[in-house]
Amino acid sequence: MRYGWLIALLLFFGGCSEHKSVVRIYVSEDRVFSEPILKAFERQSGIKVEAIYDTEESKGTGLMNRIIAEAAHPQADLYWANEPIRAEVLRQKGLLQPYHSPNAKEIPALFKDPKGYWCGFSARLRLFLVHNGTKPEPTSVLDYAKESFAHKGVIANPLFGTTAVHIAALFVVLGEEAKEFLYRLKQNAAISTSNGESADLVAQGKYRFALVDSDDAVARIRRGAKVHIRYPDQKPDQMGIFVVPNAVMLLKGAPHPKLAKKLMDYLLSPATEEALAKMACAQIPLHPHLAPPKELKSLQELKILPVRYDEVAKQLVRIQPILREWAKE
Repeated sequence: MRYGWLIALLLFFGGCSEHKSVVRIYVSEDRVFSEPILKAFERQSGIKVEAIYDTEESKGTGLMNRIIAEAAHPQADLYWANEPIRAEVLRQKGLLQPYHSPNAKEIPALFKDPKGYWCGFSARLRLFLVHNGTKPEPTSVLDYAKESFAHKGVIANPLFGTTAVHIAALFVVLGEEAKEFLYRLKQNAAISTSNGESADLVAQGKYRFALVDSDDAVARIRRGAKVHIRYPDQKPDQMGIFVVPNAVMLLKGAPHPKLAKKLMDYLLSPATEEALAKMACAQIPLHPHLAPPKELKSLQELKILPVRYDEVAKQLVRIQPILREWAKE
């Protein structure tokens, strides 16, 4: 028993450590943008945030697969995804628990799960970056399939990233006509490795237009490239622009649910959206009263593609064989 007091002391402090104000979050949004937000929450709340960031190589899927692997013994409280499709995959696997944040009330219903399993915030747009002097300019994503725009456009590989998600959204809207669009796209357009490369090729004048994420477009404009933004599918008979919000969700079995809800409230707050709008990522707030980055229109000024993200997630899984076959031909 000579060491009994030491064991008791260790047990005491070990037990206390479980009750420290610590919340753990997995993050797919770029660290350069997400880390300042999490640090601001720490300063304001006094709650320590342990953040695990996705690697560039596995962006979007690495942490999602980790959550799936840890399902029996969850190690994190929250997941901050850089798009809502991963949230839908996790919801459909039963790995999320609902939470209706009071800060989500003003966020449009299109950008959140109706039962509270995830909520979107701070979005990117899928838009055209056009080299100055291009005539005619594309007005629809479907213009990639037209002969009049053949060999003038470039697009990131549809097997990956937001381009893959966008193609899945087209399958939701167009049905099997989207398959024909894919093959016409391959005949008419150049395929790049990423949205960033597409934006660079347009900025260099090697191609006249590219469908990219709004942050890639804004970055080239701020660098002084001879380019401008064109919002696709805005006419009355067109389908609307595809919006890709961030998404935050509470993981099922979260070790610290009360603290996690506080962080989730903060991420969904107007303050977070204002901060992300002012950063280089130039994300557009979903709260209707907040101003977008100066280079972009607000969502209220745009015709939005009214597609449900759960349907996009299902299509993304379904069309994988189609995309792989497309890539081979």
